[in-house]
Amino acid sequence: MSQTAMTTAYINRIASAVPEYEVHGAFIRFARAMLQSGPTGHLFERMAARAQIERRWSCLAPPKDGAGTLDGERFYMPGQFPSTADRMARYEIAAPVLGGKAVGRLGLDAAQRNKISHLVVATCTGFSAPGIDLELIERCGLNPSVERTVIGFMGCHAAINALKIAHHIVRSTPSAHVLVVCLELCTLHFQETDDLDRLLTFLLFGDGCAAALVSAEPAGIALDSFHAELVQRASDQITWNIRDAGFDMVLSGKVPATITGALRDSSDRVLSGQSSEEIGVWAVHPGGRSILDAVEGAFALDRSALDASRAILRDYGNMSSATILFVLQRLMRDQASRGVSGCALAFGPGLTAETMLFRMAA
Repeated sequence: MSQTAMTTAYINRIASAVPEYEVHGAFIRFARAMLQSGPTGHLFERMAARAQIERRWSCLAPPKDGAGTLDGERFYMPGQFPSTADRMARYEIAAPVLGGKAVGRLGLDAAQRNKISHLVVATCTGFSAPGIDLELIERCGLNPSVERTVIGFMGCHAAINALKIAHHIVRSTPSAHVLVVCLELCTLHFQETDDLDRLLTFLLFGDGCAAALVSAEPAGIALDSFHAELVQRASDQITWNIRDAGFDMVLSGKVPATITGALRDSSDRVLSGQSSEEIGVWAVHPGGRSILDAVEGAFALDRSALDASRAILRDYGNMSSATILFVLQRLMRDQASRGVSGCALAFGPGLTAETMLFRMAA
């Protein structure tokens, strides 16, 4: 057997960061104010209470007086929501700071940073050139010759694809050390609307960044295999488009049922012939309470199986691509037994389920 075939890639470390501003309550109050009084507003309040989210974080400071605006900088003003250009300008300022914070928390010394041979960045909430990849090289003291890959606009499942790229790099070049960074500023894309479904979608999202070091060193989480399931008939259920007033998301209420059906139909492929009982730990992207309920139902999981995902949803909301790395970080912190098998799943436009089988290592 060749060296390439024998090499296993491992997530050695994961670190995460969020901006300093906790905004969940302020965002709910502002969204509620956009609805007319009556049944729709009451329904919004009930749905917000059922979301199982207690905190979300934003690069935008909440207002001190709470009067008529979403944030203290008046970035969002009724009737004067920012253009796409304004939102991208804010991304260019805030994203490198948050990315540098997450990478710094990996605790890499100068020699370890110099070993990083590849940088893979995933983001779908902001674009510029020179971009966040080059900003991170300078800010984090990386080798200027590091090989760079940017995964753009894939949505919530992009971290699985980023890890997949890192997996292939390490298998083809066993000496490689790959830095994966998933960075999203979702709160820059709130839309001015009185549509209940769109406001409930906004209710889910927060800002966050996670960084992971992937190499052939046998420590952390061993990456075994990847699989993608595309539900083509549901391509309109999750969409993400660039418009004049920011990035515009549609998240259909049909998504949970679609995920349940798709996972039941593809269980053998997703789990590579294993039964759900053989999976010891689950890392499911918490796209929302109903998404976690859908996965739980599809695989007939015990309620405690998704505790890590529910905890991240509660404390951070949905941070798009960064979220699944927050879940994996929590599993590593909980120190599941060596050799326990795991399954990671994340969902995004297409409708696509990106999945990863892994094992807990030393």
